[in-house]
Amino acid sequence: MTVRVLLADDQALVRTGFRMVLESQPDLSVVGEAGNGAQAVAMAGALRPDVVVMDVRMPVEDGIVATGRIVAAGLPARVIVLTTFDLDEYVYAALRAGASGFLLKDAPPADLLAAIRAVAAGDAVVAPPVTRRLIDAFAGYLPDPAAPAGGRLDRLTEREREVLLEVAQGRSNAEIAARLRLAEATVKTHVGRILTKLDLRDRVQVVVFAYETGVVARGRG
Repeated sequence: MTVRVLLADDQALVRTGFRMVLESQPDLSVVGEAGNGAQAVAMAGALRPDVVVMDVRMPVEDGIVATGRIVAAGLPARVIVLTTFDLDEYVYAALRAGASGFLLKDAPPADLLAAIRAVAAGDAVVAPPVTRRLIDAFAGYLPDPAAPAGGRLDRLTEREREVLLEVAQGRSNAEIAARLRLAEATVKTHVGRILTKLDLRDRVQVVVFAYETGVVARGRG
């Protein structure tokens, strides 16, 4: 299946570079280019792409506002915010707006390609430099932080604990499936059960939970 991508950046040369990288891949197709946030929203509605690669600083309407409008409209597109600036205010604003990914523009092309595929498959992607800060920022939002970790972990099967460890280390469903020799759909089912059993909202909270309770350290040891 081809992943249909919309590029949104106010610099034509940047869009051209991204297009060349994406269209070198047989499973990715650029369906449109927008020069500002308002155009991105309109084109997301008209073209119905799977993924929007969205710059932050754009004229008319910035990428954060545009991301929020796309998400609020219930469009099928998932948004990856791509920016030159490694600033927490951009990271948090992008995630609050409903972005499924946040990458820096100096990331290797392979990272961008992997992020687009992961987001199209339903995963979330955050640039490694900001992952630790996100963990620290979201730690206070874990439900029932006073609950003993052991009791909550006891709700999981052995396989679910294995999947929990893989998610906590930032791996996508496809990567987990390959490592544990499972079908990707099976991994997705396990992730859903983990969220339900641990009363967690999303994969970000899974990562926070794993670090807070020492699950990652135990698994690596």
